[in-house]
Amino acid sequence: MPVSTAEKRASFKKLHETGCFVLPNPWDVGSALALQKLGFKAIASTSAGYAWSIGRPDNRVSVENVLEHLTELCSAVDLPVNADFEAGFADEPDKVAINVARAVKSGVAGLSIEDSTGDKARPLYERALAIERIRAARSAIDADESGTLLVGRCEGFLVGQDDLTMVIDRLSAYAEAGADCLYAPGIKLKEQIATLVKAVHPKPVNLLIGSAGMTVAEAAELGVRRISVGGSLARAAWGGFMRAAREIAEQGSFTELASGFSGGELNKMFNS
Repeated sequence: MPVSTAEKRASFKKLHETGCFVLPNPWDVGSALALQKLGFKAIASTSAGYAWSIGRPDNRVSVENVLEHLTELCSAVDLPVNADFEAGFADEPDKVAINVARAVKSGVAGLSIEDSTGDKARPLYERALAIERIRAARSAIDADESGTLLVGRCEGFLVGQDDLTMVIDRLSAYAEAGADCLYAPGIKLKEQIATLVKAVHPKPVNLLIGSAGMTVAEAAELGVRRISVGGSLARAAWGGFMRAAREIAEQGSFTELASGFSGGELNKMFNS
């Protein structure tokens, strides 16, 4: 029997209470189902991975595209899905609230709102506005009584503003405005991660790991509650594809195809 949306949301909240879990990021239904088969307890969408899958750069996808994508993911798997909802696809808090309400209807168990503007001249929303945007997202979720988890993201480390004090200040304010979980993608040093976790306790912290260097056990020891990989799984898949495709195009040979995953195993996985 399919798992209901309410059950997914309840189990997702439970995951945030103790321990540390990995929230891998699929980019389509097939990759989402594969992650479910591998035993992960929850998944998260990736704005970059999805954008590349439809031939667009990251942050150049419409809210309509993303809502359709989220609905497909939530319908395809029995796992909770956390939505990478970028900056809410609007500047104004009231419009963010409208879009968040629509995202909740897709069946997501959680969604994140970031404070990045996409404007190099002013990469982060002004602090007060950023807080109001989180508060508006919280209100939209509460109005629906869905129990959807809200993640507040500070993008400082991703836009060259790697001031940990500023990031902690913003994340603390987002928590006060209603964020259930906090996320500062780009933070990597163990000392900084430990400081952040301690500063925002008892709110759970999401850590982005996009390459080798830190294990789940090490992140858990620092107090991290959940780990996501962003577009890294998609990049790994594209890496195999591009190596094989370039070899064919440039050399006329096909040796890279031998490194592909077994078609028989894929058929078996999706048939079970």
